[in-house]
Parts: sequence; structure tokens; C-alpha cells
Amino acid sequence: MSKYTKIVVAIVLLIVGFAFFAKASWATLSVLKSNDAAYKVEEGKTSDIPVNFSQNSRSRAPEPSTMALFASGILGVVIRFVRKSYTTVKRGIDIVGSVFGLIVLSPFYLLAIILIKANSRGPVFYSQTRIGKDGQPFAILKFRSMCVDAEKETGAVWATTNDNRLIPCGKFLRKSHIDEIPQFINVLKGDMSIVGPRPERPVFVEKFKATIPDYEKRIRVKPGITGLAQVWHKYDETLQDVRKKVLYDLLYIKKVCLWTDVRILFRTVQVVLTGKGAR
Repeated sequence: MSKYTKIVVAIVLLIVGFAFFAKASWATLSVLKSNDAAYKVEEGKTSDIPVNFSQNSRSRAPEPSTMALFASGILGVVIRFVRKSYTTVKRGIDIVGSVFGLIVLSPFYLLAIILIKANSRGPVFYSQTRIGKDGQPFAILKFRSMCVDAEKETGAVWATTNDNRLIPCGKFLRKSHIDEIPQFINVLKGDMSIVGPRPERPVFVEKFKATIPDYEKRIRVKPGITGLAQVWHKYDETLQDVRKKVLYDLLYIKKVCLWTDVRILFRTVQVVLTGKGAR
């Protein structure tokens, strides 16, 4: 039996178990109002057998709030199970999506290579160390949009508006997000996911862990090419921007599911077409 078949069978068993549990709970919680029973007793004797019952003596069904509590508990278990199972399914979606993305976006891949070679000396690709899941470092791939050794004198700094380190076609590559296309290779390698918190450089991770509460929680999952913070918040300019993005990342980790990822992907298309959040 395959892994996915086992998941489906488990979900079905959970549903059947819930139905049985609800039925049993209903029967157990139904009680008799024994205090309403009236007995006829022979003169001088005590009878243990009830001869007559009051008309008010009847079974009482459980309160709707009680059943709602039982249902919500079972539903919570099912939701947690489905979300946990989605982390396994998500890897397969990442692989298929990355292959599809590299094929569909191949014309832009060639365009980037031509533009970079025509406007700048140096390599087409740019590799930089980022922090992945559980704090493991990896080399992220991008199309180079800045001059070679752009941070040699400044060190690790954020990109700014009209950054003078950009090559002539660099602003176009970043605004259109074409420079991010090679990261599908990182997804195929298992370093990243298509959707998830954006990976950050080690120097910034250490800084933010010391200044932003719960920052380390965002590295409990694989980083992504796009994410909730990227499609709903602007580019980082201040530490306050980072704080807001961390809240988005933690919300994503808590609510991660297929529907959440689909909504983020649709929003990503809109961001790419409008050029939002890029420099």
C-alpha cells in the first residue's frame, strides 16, 4: 500500500470513528430522571418494583453545546492530521511545480542570460549563503543583478532604491523577479520549498534572533521562493518591517495547508505582474 493510500485510509477511519464516537456519546449521556418516579407501595410493605411512573419521566438528550464540544475536538484532530500529512505531500508538489516552472519560464531564463552577458562582465549566476530549515546553511542561486563583489566594501546590507551596485539590467531583473527563477533548482535539491518564509543570511539571522521575539521559529520549516510575508508586505527597509514579516511567517507556519499555498501563489502572480516588493 502506497503512502498516499495509507493517508486516505486513515482519514476514512477517523471519520468512521467520529461517527461511532458521537453515537455512543449520545446514548451514554441520555439519562432517566429517577426523582420523578412515583411508586405504589402495598400497606405495610416496601416494594422494590416500580408500578407506576410519572408522565414527566423520560430520556433527556445531551445539550447541543456538549455535542458541539465533542465535534470540535474530533475536528481539531482531523485538521491537525491533514496538515501534518500535507508536509509530506508538499514535497511532491514542490518537485512537480519546480520542473513545470523551469520549463514554462525557460524563455525568461534565456533572456536573463543574454542581458547579463551583454551588460556586465562576470558570471551569470550568483550564489549566496542563506539559512534553511533548522538553521542549516545552504547556497541560494540567483541571476546576478549586481556588480561582482558588490558587498566587498560595505559588507552585508539591504538593497536600496536606485542601488548603485546594480548592473544596467539589474533593476529590471529584480523588479520582474526574473532573478529568482534559479531558485527552482534549490527547491529540486530540497533546500527550499516553493512557498515558505524567505531565507535570510546568517549575519541577519543572528541579529534578528537577538532582537525579535520568536524569530527562530520561522526556521522550523523550509524557506520558500515566495511566502505570505512577501505577497502582503513591502520590501524590508527597517527593523520594524522585519518584525511585521515575522508575524506573517509565524501565521503561515500555523495555518499551512494546500489552500493557503494556492492563495499565496495566485497573489504572487499579481505581485510579479505589478512589480511590487522588489528592488
